Amino acid sequence: MAAAGAGRLRRAASALLLRSPRLPARELSAPARLYHKKVVDHYENPRNVGSLDKTSKNVGTGLVGAPACGDVMKLQIQVDEKGKIVDARFKTFGCGSAIASSSLATEWVKGKTVEEALTIKNTDIAKELCLPPVKLHCSMLAEDAIKAALADYKLKQEPKKEDAEKK
Repeated sequence: MAAAGAGRLRRAASALLLRSPRLPARELSAPARLYHKKVVDHYENPRNVGSLDKTSKNVGTGLVGAPACGDVMKLQIQVDEKGKIVDARFKTFGCGSAIASSSLATEWVKGKTVEEALTIKNTDIAKELCLPPVKLHCSMLAEDAIKAALADYKLKQEPKKEDAEKK
C-alpha cells in the first residue's frame, strides 16, 4: 500500500515539477531544464527503492540528513559471506538530485567489496549526474550514506561483549 502511494506521489511530483501539462511535451518547464537528463532519469525511474531487514547481521544501514535543505537519505547494503555487496536499497526524502544521487549510489555499490565501496566519492556521483554546484550537497549525502551503511555493517561484524566473555 505504501509503495503504491509513493509511486503515485512520485508521478504527481514529476508531473508538477518536471513538466507543465499545458505545454507541449517538447517544451519542458523551468525546473526540468535545470536538471540534467541523468538526474531526471533516476528521479522518474529510481533504481533499488525500498528497505532491507535492518536487524540482519549482514545488512548495514546508513541514515543521513542535511539540515540546510531538509533532505534525508537512508541507504542499506546487504553483504554476502565473502564481503561482496549483493544488494542495496534506498529511501530518500528530498529533491530530484538527492533521489538521483541515492539511486546511482545503490547501483554503484552493488557488486563491490566493502573496501571498494569506500572509494566511491561524492565528486564521482556529482560528475556522473552532472550536478550543478548548488546541488553538490546531494552527492555528499550519498557518499555519507554509503559510509554510514558500511560502518553499521562493520559494527555488526564485531563480536559482542557477551560473546567475547563466554570464550
